[in-house]
Amino acid sequence: MKNRLFISAKHSIILLRISLAIIFLTHSITRIANSTIEQFGGFMESKGFIYGTSWVLGITSFELIGGLLLAFGYFPRVISIGFILMLIVGIILIHASLGWFVGEHGTGGSEYSFILIMSLLVISTNENQNQINN
Repeated sequence: MKNRLFISAKHSIILLRISLAIIFLTHSITRIANSTIEQFGGFMESKGFIYGTSWVLGITSFELIGGLLLAFGYFPRVISIGFILMLIVGIILIHASLGWFVGEHGTGGSEYSFILIMSLLVISTNENQNQINN
C-alpha cells in the first residue's frame, strides 16, 4: 500500500489545478456580475496604464478562458505562466504596498497572490494532468 493521506499525488495535482481554475473563474465572473470593470479600468489608468478598461477586459477574458482551459487540463504550463505574470503585476501595482497579510493582520497584502503563484508553479511542472490512472 502506498503512503498517502487521502488521495494519490496525481489526483492531488488535478484537484489543485481545478481549484485554482475555480478561483480565477469566480474572480472574473464576479467582476462581470458586479459591473466593476470600468472601476478597475480607472484604477489601472491611475497607475499609468492607458486604456485601463481595455486592460481589464483582457485580464477578465484571460481569467475566464484561462480558467476554463486550466480546469480541463489544456495547456496548464502556458496558462500557469500567464496567471503567474498577471499575479506578479498585481503584487507590484496593488498588494506590495499593503504589506504581506490579506486579512486579520492586514488589508489586501501579498500572501494570497504568493500562494497562488506557488500553486501555479506546481501545476506548471506536472505533465499528463488529464490522465487519472492510479
